[in-house]
Amino acid sequence: MVSWHVDALESFFRTAEVKRKYLLEISVETGEAALAAQRGGADRIELCGNLSIGGVTPSIEVMRTVREQLHTPIFAIIRPRGGDFVYSEGESAEMKRSIAEAKRARMDGVVLGILTKDRLVDIERTRELVAIARPLPATFHRAFDDCMNLYEALEEVLQTGASRILTSGGAKTAREGAAPLAELVAAAGNRISIVPGAGISASNIARVVKETGAREFHSGLGSVLPYGSPDYKEFEAEVKKLADQLRSLP
Repeated sequence: MVSWHVDALESFFRTAEVKRKYLLEISVETGEAALAAQRGGADRIELCGNLSIGGVTPSIEVMRTVREQLHTPIFAIIRPRGGDFVYSEGESAEMKRSIAEAKRARMDGVVLGILTKDRLVDIERTRELVAIARPLPATFHRAFDDCMNLYEALEEVLQTGASRILTSGGAKTAREGAAPLAELVAAAGNRISIVPGAGISASNIARVVKETGAREFHSGLGSVLPYGSPDYKEFEAEVKKLADQLRSLP
């Protein structure tokens, strides 16, 4: 009974995100980076393979290892390859298998997205993936920024059942896309969370918060540190700067 109670409490605190005014998600590709991000104060981890090409699905071994090491919520990206987000039936099947692996590895959420050849959200196939992932929440990733019309894409993503949209507002960085991000936040209302990402660091996070009105923010710190940097102390310090900036804001 005691063992069950401890396990239940651990699960609760791992999956229930801290009730903060702002949330910081950090993308990583290794267990060492994930631990550094956790120590630095990240509220959520996006676990990826090969961030140099934008992130692909991590192996189930990596997911299991990182899960054993962290108490912070972990969302695994489900992306079969780099490049565009128009996937074959075989790649869609691979994504379904990857979601099942993420659930077996006790991930707390998934990050995914499929587009049509016309640069529209593939509502039907994305909805199917979101349904397979339940009860885990799904974030629609930056495939969103490849869509022809972001405001129409917002309504399309809503039809898939996803909980969040990770986006730079269609710009190279979230800072450059602050105006459309603010419009997306307003249009989304309480229906879905808009998560600004791309180029966010401690030097600009306060402005991104002020100019977008968003509550959750994503960073890989690639604009500050090179992906795959072995200096995890420096990575941890940069995450801490970001986290401290967010928590100091009114």
